Amino acid sequence: MLRFNFMWIWGIIILSIIGYSLFGNESAAPLKSNTNDITKLISQGEVERIVVINKSDAKVYLTDEAIERHNKEAETSKKALLPKEGEQYFFTIGSVELLDQAVKDAVAASEVENNPVSIEYLEKRSRWDNFLVNILPWIFIIAIWIFIFRGMARGGGGGGNIMNVGKARAQVFDKDNPDKRVTFKDVAGLEEAKVEIMEIVDFLRKADKYRELGAKIPKGALLVGPPGTGKTLLAKAVAGEANVPFLSISGSDFVEMFVGVGASRVRDLFEQAKQKAPCIVFIDEIDAIGRARGKNAGFSGNDERENTLNQLLTEMDGFQTNTGVIVLAATNRVDILDKALMRAGRFDRQIDVGLPDAKEREAIFNVHLRHIKLDNAIDRQFLAKQTPGFSGADIANVCNEAALIAARNDKKAVTREDFIAAIDRIIGGLEKRNKNISPAERRATAIHEAGHATVMWMLKECDPVLKVTIIPRGKSLGATWAVPEEERVHITDNTLSEQLSGLLGGRIAEEVNYGTLGAGALSDLERATKMTYAMVAYYGMSKKIGPISFYDSTGARDTFTKPYGEQTANEIDAEVRRILDEAYTRARNIIEANNDKINAMADMLLEKETIYAEDIESILGKSAQTKTELPKTEGATIAPAEDGGSEVTIEKE
Repeated sequence: MLRFNFMWIWGIIILSIIGYSLFGNESAAPLKSNTNDITKLISQGEVERIVVINKSDAKVYLTDEAIERHNKEAETSKKALLPKEGEQYFFTIGSVELLDQAVKDAVAASEVENNPVSIEYLEKRSRWDNFLVNILPWIFIIAIWIFIFRGMARGGGGGGNIMNVGKARAQVFDKDNPDKRVTFKDVAGLEEAKVEIMEIVDFLRKADKYRELGAKIPKGALLVGPPGTGKTLLAKAVAGEANVPFLSISGSDFVEMFVGVGASRVRDLFEQAKQKAPCIVFIDEIDAIGRARGKNAGFSGNDERENTLNQLLTEMDGFQTNTGVIVLAATNRVDILDKALMRAGRFDRQIDVGLPDAKEREAIFNVHLRHIKLDNAIDRQFLAKQTPGFSGADIANVCNEAALIAARNDKKAVTREDFIAAIDRIIGGLEKRNKNISPAERRATAIHEAGHATVMWMLKECDPVLKVTIIPRGKSLGATWAVPEEERVHITDNTLSEQLSGLLGGRIAEEVNYGTLGAGALSDLERATKMTYAMVAYYGMSKKIGPISFYDSTGARDTFTKPYGEQTANEIDAEVRRILDEAYTRARNIIEANNDKINAMADMLLEKETIYAEDIESILGKSAQTKTELPKTEGATIAPAEDGGSEVTIEKE
């Protein structure tokens, strides 16, 4: 017995189509014609009417007698039959006016009486034309609408629905994912910050111990410090040590052009945190939404940023129970944050995450050198001493750059020279040995750098000179590298005054040897002027001005006005001039007394391009900074200090 199969249906449909096309379409079809043949038919009185469609296609309808006569003739002569229904002929016209005239002439020339031929004009469109005209614009509008709102949804909530625009896009680092877990072992240095923040970790681990005594953990802790010091890494380590979920979001993720979106995302963030409690919420770069209110001159009181901040203040204020939710935030602009955000009950603690000292830098090097194939002679302590003022991110960059340099030179391991070159590259910029410099300019650069080195070598309060080079790097033609034997924590007016002399030494050496003043001392003069104004107006180091500081640590002062009058301004300018003149005179006396040695040092620089402390000692003798044997400093270099020379001195041409 045959079984039913759906393929039978398809076979029947195909056979029906073929049979109809072969046998079912025997009805006559209209015949194609032209204007001349039609006018002959009109003159014979056989045309009843003509229908013109869209001013291009003409359909000819014959009288019944004419159709019957033509079909009888076709049967005997085996010609095509004319259809009895619809039009009998069709043709294409070139012009409506020509057709009208041809029909009139044919009617006039006809010998048949009562031979009216009517012409009808119709405008027709196909179904597809109507569809495209009526429906396509709506489809286009709807497609654009969907595209815009899907983009808004992706930008707002990360989903494909417009309703997700108010959802917080927080990254969740779950405690059950060991691959993304960060602990304090991964955070080198920051020992003081770890002690402060370990109390939060201990509370999340042993909350009952604190509750029994009636103690309450701080609701929020604010990590403050320069960029790259490890604030975000420290927050992740807190979550990893506490073994709780960690929600991370940036302050800029709350800011949108749509009104109310920022506040909605704050509410959603804390709602997610409550569901995962106990957990930690980390807001990076909180200054994006935490700026002091009322200080945005270009915005009204209904500013979206302020609404977002108000919602954040409400969520952290304690009106709602956020049990087990601790808020950590990070910023390097704590001076611009709103005071209401900093009060007790919101961010109770402010943890300073500063630049690492030498011991902490050594620990950071140990972390970043784990996965680098090193030469056995690498000394971490030496690398730490060569990088004062470096943050953790800077040290990570040094390690990576050293590995790249070693790979570029086809080495099997990363050596000390690679690290020295990496530090030089990061501080001074790209080396430009092929820069086109004339011999006279090269000699002037050598004299300039020798002047810096000589003055700094002779003054006790200046940092010890480690290296002098005339190899162009970045925008500088040469550099004098110096580093303190111990990182300074207390700076006196005498220290700054002697460092001013070191900054001016290069310009004075050119003036003494050439009798001209070069533009290469621009950076030196800029730093010297800023340092001197800081001594007088900020540090209170001028006896004439007195123990007064016009420094504003809050940043709230109007930058267009000065906090002192014209007389005080004149006195400050006079004191700055006096201090600079004293430093200038001290440096000039040293250079004039040792000009022959400066020229000898310049000759050595032209020969070697880079000289070290041992070479300088062979020309100038023991330095004023130390009476002991100088350490070997071949290849040593140093980073610039943030305060423009209190920790480190780098003199550039």
